[in-house]
Amino acid sequence: MSLEKIKSDRLQKLERIRTAGVDAYPLEMSRARQDVIFVLDNFEKLSSAKKETVLAGRLRLIRSHGGSTFADLEDSSGKIQVYFKKDLIGDKDYAFFTDNFDMGDFIEVAGELFATQKGEKTLLVKNYRLLAKALNQLPDKWHGLEDIEERFRRRYLDLLMNKEVKQRFRARSGILKNLRMFLESRGFIEVETPILQALPGGALAKPFKTHLNSLDMDLYLRVAPELYLKRLLVAGFDKVYELGRSFRNEGMDKSHNPEFTMLEFYWAYADYEQLMELTEELFEFMAPELEIEYQGNKINFAPPFKRISLHDFILEHYLVDIKTAKKDALKKILEKVGQKVGDDMPQCKMVDELLKTLRPKIIQPTFIINHPIEMSPLAKSAQTDTAEAARFQLLVGGMELINAYSELNDPQEQATRMKKQEELRDEEIQRYDQDFIEALEYGMPPAAGFGLGVDRLVMLLTDAPTLREVILFPTMREK
Repeated sequence: MSLEKIKSDRLQKLERIRTAGVDAYPLEMSRARQDVIFVLDNFEKLSSAKKETVLAGRLRLIRSHGGSTFADLEDSSGKIQVYFKKDLIGDKDYAFFTDNFDMGDFIEVAGELFATQKGEKTLLVKNYRLLAKALNQLPDKWHGLEDIEERFRRRYLDLLMNKEVKQRFRARSGILKNLRMFLESRGFIEVETPILQALPGGALAKPFKTHLNSLDMDLYLRVAPELYLKRLLVAGFDKVYELGRSFRNEGMDKSHNPEFTMLEFYWAYADYEQLMELTEELFEFMAPELEIEYQGNKINFAPPFKRISLHDFILEHYLVDIKTAKKDALKKILEKVGQKVGDDMPQCKMVDELLKTLRPKIIQPTFIINHPIEMSPLAKSAQTDTAEAARFQLLVGGMELINAYSELNDPQEQATRMKKQEELRDEEIQRYDQDFIEALEYGMPPAAGFGLGVDRLVMLLTDAPTLREVILFPTMREK
């Protein structure tokens, strides 16, 4: 039967339901309703008591045999069998159910619990009512869709039909709770800062632009919350974090989505060395067994993680010294590995592109430290070499998870760096932010700052192959 015919048939049933004076989408809900999981866990006690049990959920599988109909009733906690018996509820109500109810409908049932001869926990229905009539039929097959993008376009069906998908998002919720728990146990407080910003800042990324009509001013969706969180350090908060959305108008691939969840925290009177130690503690907390499997690779989080400077990392793989190499040499290497390089691409961007080509090779947790200072306009210079930043990136499972550094708190140096960035005339540069510079002039304590891509962390901890598998509603091209 075609989908159009199925919908037409259900619309006719809806009309019959309404003609019978039944509200197909009622307002009032029963206060006696219990979760399916509670009933299953306490089945012996509840069934022995012979008291009325009220359940509500979606009809999944319906099996009719003469005067008996069995169905599966499912809510968010679990699934249980329900039994409609003509001799018990009467010919009229039984026929009304079998003639007008379909898989996918939401119903409320009340009755007594019993176990079938095969031992299946079941509710014998004494009365029922419709809560919501479903006009579209649930798909028979969904998991093996050839058009994988259809799963993401209609995520509600993906979650409904695939238990493992729903479990992954339950796991994601637990991961976010654990991140908060870890930080708050160490004295950090959660804050919220603007998503709409007059100037984009805090990351080298292309922003989305919008316009506020009431004030007739252009605004940007934030690429990172960094500059506002550091204003809070100026304001006297020593440990702050924000867990929320950021937006970057850039390419999409298995580890990038235009909107994504970022965790950033700022820790006064700490440096990036201490931050690396805290990062190792974080993964001990998030993965207590210290070993996970990701895409066929066993990853071990036992500290200490490997550390290597970006200079040595690139030298090891490409035999080029980024401290002395000319742009042409870097350009040739990038073109050799298939990267497009514009004539106006800054040298620091070329170094970053070289790093991106090497990320997939790094599976075990590795701190890439001490990036060229031009790549890090908001970071302090390293103690050993002022041409390098006191910065690290944590690579795991072939992707960057964390970017962190000792924060630059010298207002004059920060102003100089921002102005120099603007000379690059690149869409991804750190713009000069006078308001932020003024805040620094009131004094910001030495601090370490940390940014974690939460979606990538969820990918790692749930063994998901792409970012779209861990974002409920990923950005999709229009059909």
